[in-house]
Amino acid sequence: MSPIDDLPPLREVIRRHELAAKKSLGQNFLLDLNLTARIARAGGRLEGVTVVEVGPGPGGLTRALLAEGAKRVVAIEKDSRALGALAEIAARYPGRLDVIEGDALEVDMAALAGEGPARVIANLPYNIATPLLTGWVAADRWPPWWDGLTLMFQREVAERIAAKPGDEAYGRLAVLCGWRCETSIAFDVNPQAFTPPPKVTSSVVRLTPREAPLPCAVRDLEAVTQAAFGQRRKMLRQSLKSLGDAAALLAEAGIEPTRRAEEIPVDGFVALANALGARR
Repeated sequence: MSPIDDLPPLREVIRRHELAAKKSLGQNFLLDLNLTARIARAGGRLEGVTVVEVGPGPGGLTRALLAEGAKRVVAIEKDSRALGALAEIAARYPGRLDVIEGDALEVDMAALAGEGPARVIANLPYNIATPLLTGWVAADRWPPWWDGLTLMFQREVAERIAAKPGDEAYGRLAVLCGWRCETSIAFDVNPQAFTPPPKVTSSVVRLTPREAPLPCAVRDLEAVTQAAFGQRRKMLRQSLKSLGDAAALLAEAGIEPTRRAEEIPVDGFVALANALGARR
């Protein structure tokens, strides 16, 4: 019996359903149910909450989310081999688990989550983790349909998400996420916790949406960060030339032209984006 419910151990589930992890799907399964419970708890109190999970695989985190009291879990799974294992979990928790077979990059998660509080808690497949995150954070609708993201990334990506000005990892992803969310790294996960073990340490990252981020057009923020960090070792007066009159943009944003991208806080990039937008 598992430490969180009366369903079979995950190794038995994987063996019975022939669920060897596929590299092509970015799969690395978490088999330690104590660890999946810790990830579920990192997402906050789940009573009354609908949780969207991407890439549940054999369902270790799915089981933890349900055991921790989630009102409903919407599990989006591309690998049809996992559907049998997930169906067994749905039978154990009647009416609380909806399994959607499909590509998470194409699914309308807001519609699936429905009304009421919703959040995303997931051990994301590594090959789609960053596109999913940027899609959630750069969405037109804000505040978003979710009230929190608790996500597993490779440690290097986690550092890029939570980086602050002056950090080596500070770049476009940190600016985008920091603009609209409070970000933090909750804890690290050793490679040996996974089957198969990845070559790098992973980290659980938490993102909480800001109710009123500084006003700015996403496309303009993406344009200025792409130009600035595309030549991050150069002064902004040089790296922003691809956007037009760099000196005028910097003057309008109140930024010294001799500064470099990694020195500029999020509100500075927002000012640059708004200056660019005004010129358009």
